[in-house]
Amino acid sequence: MLGLVAVDTQAVIERIMTSAIYRDEWGIPHLVADSVSDLAFLQGRAAARDRAWQIEVERRRSEGRLAEWIGAAEVGWDRFARRVRLDDTARQSFAKLDAPTRSWVQAYVDGVNSSLADADAPEFVAHDVRPEPWHPWTPLGIFLVQHILFGTFPSKMWRAHVASAVGVLKTPADPLSGSNAWAVAGEYIAGDPHRILELPGVYQQVHLTCPEFDVAGFAFPGVPGVPHFGHAGSVAWAITNAMADYQDLYQEELRRSGDSVQARGASGWEQVSRHVETITVRDAPAVEVEVIETPRGPIIDRDLALRVPARVEFELGFGALLPLLRAKTVDDVVNAVACWVEPVNSVVAMDSSGTLVSLVAGKVPLRDDRVRQVPVPAWEPRYEWQGYAPLPRSVREVVVNANDSRPDDTAELGNDFALPARANRIAALLLADTPPASIHTDVLAAPDLFEVLSLISDHPLAARLLAWDRRMEPSSVDAGLFAAWRHAAVELLASSLPELFTETGYDPLFAPWLDPRQRLGRALPSLITPDIARAALDVVTPGPTWGSSHVLAPVVVVPETALRSVVELPGDNDCVRSTSSVVGVTDACWKGSVARYVWELTDKSESRWVVPFGASGRPDDPHFADQLPLWVAGDLVPVFPAQLTVEETLQPAANSPGSSGGE
Repeated sequence: MLGLVAVDTQAVIERIMTSAIYRDEWGIPHLVADSVSDLAFLQGRAAARDRAWQIEVERRRSEGRLAEWIGAAEVGWDRFARRVRLDDTARQSFAKLDAPTRSWVQAYVDGVNSSLADADAPEFVAHDVRPEPWHPWTPLGIFLVQHILFGTFPSKMWRAHVASAVGVLKTPADPLSGSNAWAVAGEYIAGDPHRILELPGVYQQVHLTCPEFDVAGFAFPGVPGVPHFGHAGSVAWAITNAMADYQDLYQEELRRSGDSVQARGASGWEQVSRHVETITVRDAPAVEVEVIETPRGPIIDRDLALRVPARVEFELGFGALLPLLRAKTVDDVVNAVACWVEPVNSVVAMDSSGTLVSLVAGKVPLRDDRVRQVPVPAWEPRYEWQGYAPLPRSVREVVVNANDSRPDDTAELGNDFALPARANRIAALLLADTPPASIHTDVLAAPDLFEVLSLISDHPLAARLLAWDRRMEPSSVDAGLFAAWRHAAVELLASSLPELFTETGYDPLFAPWLDPRQRLGRALPSLITPDIARAALDVVTPGPTWGSSHVLAPVVVVPETALRSVVELPGDNDCVRSTSSVVGVTDACWKGSVARYVWELTDKSESRWVVPFGASGRPDDPHFADQLPLWVAGDLVPVFPAQLTVEETLQPAANSPGSSGGE
C-alpha cells in the first residue's frame, strides 16, 4: 500500500499509468488501467475492498444460501431464490454471453477474488464466517437479486387475492415508485433513482479510466460497469423504471407419480423438471425445498409459475454493458441498450452535440391483456406469449420521466403507473428555470388528496390543511397533521374491508406486497371519499412535527451496520423528493433516492453526485456514511474532482485473468 500522494486528475486521464486505485476526499474509487480487462479486474478488486460483506451477502442471496450465515430469518428468501432458479439463470445467461463480455466479466470476478481472499470486514469476524471464491456468473446472479422483485408479479398475486376476497378484479394503481429523470437538450441530464434504502447503499459511485473510455457512474456492488447511470464525457445516460409489465404468473395443474411430475399445458400433459434442494440454516435444522419448473417457468409458490424474459431467453442484457462504457454518441447508447432485457427501463441519453433521445429498453411480451392483470390458467392457449412488443424512441428538447404513464411512450406497456404529480411538478420547475439540485429536493406535497379536502372545506382542520403551504418539511406541524389524517383515513378504509385481511395462503416472503394496509395506503388518492376524509379529520389533532416520525429507516442485514443516530427527513411519498413511508402503517422512511446526479454535457467538470450513505460498506470506515449529511441537506459533490490520492498500484502481471472458482 502506497502513501497518499496528491495527483492531478486530468494528468492521470491524459497519461494512463500502471493500474491504480485512486480516491477522492469522499473515498470514492477512481480506477485507472491500461486495458479494459485490467480495469475490470481493478473494479472488482475495489468493490470487494469497499463492500466485501455486502457483495458476499448478495452473492449468497443469488445462490439461496444466506440462511447458512444469518439463520432462520433468511429461509424465506433462500427458498424463493431456489424455486425461481436465480443461480441457474445466472449460470446459463453467462454461458450465452459473447466472448468479449464473458472475458470482461471474468476479469471483474478475478479482481473480486483477489481482494476477498484477505477480506477482514468486521461482519465476517462477528459471524465467524469467511467469503468463498466467486463463480464467473456470480455478477449476473447479483444483478438478478436486485431486480427479480422489481417487477409486477406480486401485484398480480394481490389482485388475485382481492378477486377471491371481495369479488373485484380491478384495483386502483398503487405502484412502489419514486424515481425521477429529466433532461434539457444541450445542457444536462439529472435525476434520482428510488429503491429500498439499504445500508450499505445499493449503488456505488465509481470512475473508470482506460485508453478506450473515461466513464463515471453508479455501479451495483458486485456487477461490472455502470449499467444505469453514466457520464462518458461526450455522452451521458440515465434511466427510470418504465413500469412495464413483463412478469407473468400462470396457474399450473400438476399431477404426480412418485418423483415424476407433469403439468397440464395447452397441448395436454407435459413432463416437467423436479428436484429437491436442502437449505442449510445456521443454528436451526436444515430445510428442504422442492424445485419444479414447467414450460411456462419455475413454480415460485403454491401452483404459480413465473415467466420472465430473462429465464425464457437466458439473457439479462449484460451484452450492453461494455458498449455503454465505449459510447461516444447517443446513437452508441441506443445501439448498446438494444440488447437490454430486464428490468424494462425508460432511458434518456444526450451527447455533446445537444441531441437528446428518450427511449424504452428491454423486452415486454405480447400476450392477452388478462395476463397483465392476474395469474391465468397455463392450459389455455390464448395466454401464450406472442413475441415482444416494439418499443418507442424519440428525439426531444426536454424529457421528464417519473414512472408515469406517457401516451407516446410507456402507456401501452403496463398497467400500474405513478400518478402524474411528480412529473407535472418537475415540468413546472423546469419552466421556472429551477436549478437541478433544487428540483431534487423539492418537497411540495402532491395535490391529489387536497381535492377531497376542498370538498369538505367547512371542517376547520380541512381549512387549515388547505391554507398550509403543502411543504413536507421536518419542522412542519401541518405536515405532521396531514400524515396523521392519511393514517386515519387508511384505518377507516381497512375497517370497512375486513375481507381483504383474510389469509392469502402465499409464502410469507410476499407479505409486504400483500399487506392490505400498505395497498390501501398507496392507493389512497383513488379510494378516499369526502365522508372518509371528514371522519378521519374528526379523530386527529395537530401535534407532532412531520420530522418527529418521518425518520430514516434503512434496511440492514445485521445490527452491526445500523446507523447510530436518528435522522429526520424532508419530503414524502409523492413529492419530487420522494422519501417514502407506508401510509397507514408507519411514517418511517424505508425507500428513497439511492443516488442523485447531475450530468453536465457542456462542461463535464461541473457534474455532481451523491449517495445516501458513503463509499465504504465497513461501519468502522470514515467513508461509511460521510455523504449522509449532504444527502439530507440536498448537496452534491463533484464527480470529477481536481485532485485524487493514490491508494494502491498493481503491476500488469497481477491483472492477468486466472481461474475463478466454479465452472
